[in-house]
Amino acid sequence: MAKQDYYETLGVSQDVSEGELKKAYRRHAMKYHPDRNPGDAEAEAKFKELSEAYEVLSDPEKRAAYDRYGHDAFEGGMGGGGFHADGASFSDIFGDVFGDIFGGGGPGGGGRSSVHRGSDLRYTLDLTLEEAVFGAEKTIRVPRLTECDTCGGSGAKPGSSPKTCQTCNGQGQVRMQQGFFAIQQTCPRCHGQGKVITDPCTDCRGQGRKEETKTLSVKIPAGVDTGDRIRLSGEGEAGVNGGPAGDLYVQANVKEHRIFKRDGKDLYCEVPISFTDAALGGELEVPTLDGRVKVKVPEGTQTGKLFRVRSKGVKPVRGGVQGDLLCRVVVETPVNLTGKQRELMQELHQTLNHKTHAPKREGWFDSVKSFFDEMKF
Repeated sequence: MAKQDYYETLGVSQDVSEGELKKAYRRHAMKYHPDRNPGDAEAEAKFKELSEAYEVLSDPEKRAAYDRYGHDAFEGGMGGGGFHADGASFSDIFGDVFGDIFGGGGPGGGGRSSVHRGSDLRYTLDLTLEEAVFGAEKTIRVPRLTECDTCGGSGAKPGSSPKTCQTCNGQGQVRMQQGFFAIQQTCPRCHGQGKVITDPCTDCRGQGRKEETKTLSVKIPAGVDTGDRIRLSGEGEAGVNGGPAGDLYVQANVKEHRIFKRDGKDLYCEVPISFTDAALGGELEVPTLDGRVKVKVPEGTQTGKLFRVRSKGVKPVRGGVQGDLLCRVVVETPVNLTGKQRELMQELHQTLNHKTHAPKREGWFDSVKSFFDEMKF
């Protein structure tokens, strides 16, 4: 009886990758394995066909011969060794599945890599508004884990070296089996490293890293705002077993200013003006982050009016047009009046026509009157 094509047996195409081939074999083998189908001769025969097909196609040389000559490649001495495998046990197949999930290797495979990149660190840097707007250079002190210079990061005492773990034979994982069920887990002795340190370094106590505080200079670009981050490559924690160091992220936190408030690229401030300046108009001197400027106040200025001073805000750190300074005036009511001042204020009050001199007041009272007239009690 002619044999079925190996690719058809496994349900894959001729250009199947090694990984997909392995997945297909596992899927079918777990279904037809004799351990799961005791006494089923048909399932046992199917399992043998699957195992034979996989043994040939998983070997690059045998697969090349099969692609060229078909089944004849393994009959009559045409370069194949024939099929001699008895088939993998169900626990081997199931163990391979768990090995892939948990990172372990099967027979002949390497264990999990013990080389790891160091952790990234974050440092919050407080800045004044002036430093954030104009830029600055700051010195910071960062506690972190660095490679132990005594043992060079190996964790072993100078003159010695880590030994291969005898529990897992350097795999970093051990297999636990009960019946046909098998599972791999991290080696309890070496904790997945594959090696153990019998004579630890006295400086880092076998960790390969130790704590130290490093002083760094950080250049703050002009225009940063709260939440912006500056990355210092390689200034994080040292890697494990020769792995690369992590990065340090310096995050800006701009402190509140006693005069200015920031909104994006614009600055805001409140400027008190006298009752007479607001009524008569004049010139107002306002502060900016780089000096003083004069603003013309028109006659009859009210509280809350905004005066815009162009290009006295913040130039964005990522480029763009510089923001503005917006000054909100607050009209101050005179306090602690002298007798003479009180008389003058009363005289002024008597001469004021509310409709002419206080249009907003009159409009507001008219709205209130209409509101009450429309109410039904």
